[in-house]
Amino acid sequence: WVALIGPPNAGKSTLLNALIGQKVAIVTSKPQTTRNQIVGILSRKDAQVVFMDTPGIHQLRGRLNKMLLQTAWQSMNAADALIVMLDGDLYIRKPDLLDRDIAPLVEPIAAETRPVVVVVNKIDLFRDKSKMLPLLERLSAMWPKAEVFPASALNKDGMDHLLRLIVGYMPEGPALYPEDQISTLPVRFMTAEIVREKVFNKLRQELPYSTAVDIEQWEEEEGRDQVIVNAVIYVARPSHKSMVIGKGGATIKEIGIEARKDIQELLEKRVHLELWVKVREGWTEDLGFMRSLGLSPDE
Repeated sequence: WVALIGPPNAGKSTLLNALIGQKVAIVTSKPQTTRNQIVGILSRKDAQVVFMDTPGIHQLRGRLNKMLLQTAWQSMNAADALIVMLDGDLYIRKPDLLDRDIAPLVEPIAAETRPVVVVVNKIDLFRDKSKMLPLLERLSAMWPKAEVFPASALNKDGMDHLLRLIVGYMPEGPALYPEDQISTLPVRFMTAEIVREKVFNKLRQELPYSTAVDIEQWEEEEGRDQVIVNAVIYVARPSHKSMVIGKGGATIKEIGIEARKDIQELLEKRVHLELWVKVREGWTEDLGFMRSLGLSPDE
């Protein structure tokens, strides 16, 4: 078991997908997209590695953010090895942000006795690689027992090296999952995540963080090789609802077209997708509602 941890928007979900070789976690440009422990399973002839993608480690307040932190720390405690994911491009451009972003991790990682790999991600975003050296030296001095190396999860640079390291750290034992299983997530949850990804990617920075998706109907039509899915997109304010729907319903239609394509690839069958938008004010502070969405771990 390997936990992927780090600040928000470091590229953990992109790394997970690159390591597995298939899309397991949604990827957006918006920080704190991952809200659950997303488990991806890599099976090879010589090894099986279970990766746990986690919400970004941060110091924000609120019940939803507290739940995200709890999920991340639980994953870290269950792992045989840790991957700390950092946005190398950000900290090369703005080195003063590093201490702020990794403050919750400095002491726990320094005290670790388990193998730790610090992946300095997004090296594809800058040309002058000499600027990277001060950052690598700073991280090596901070965590001398960790393996530190640069990579690009998006371009899959360094992935073979990373996998060799990780497999070498794993304890010997029997495989935990069938070799054709790539995740422990239910397909309904993964379907809701795909819709949420398309909402975020379509609206970018315009849409606030407080958006959730729930699958209200799931009906598999026997003999037609088709699944009927009704999904509700929850937003926190009426103004957010109009943003998601768009003028004349154009935005929600585009979200549906893009989501249906990915869902059909996931399910390997035809999908009839209906999307609805509902306002639920203050849902990020409503533990009962978050639990109904599968977001809140046991307290």
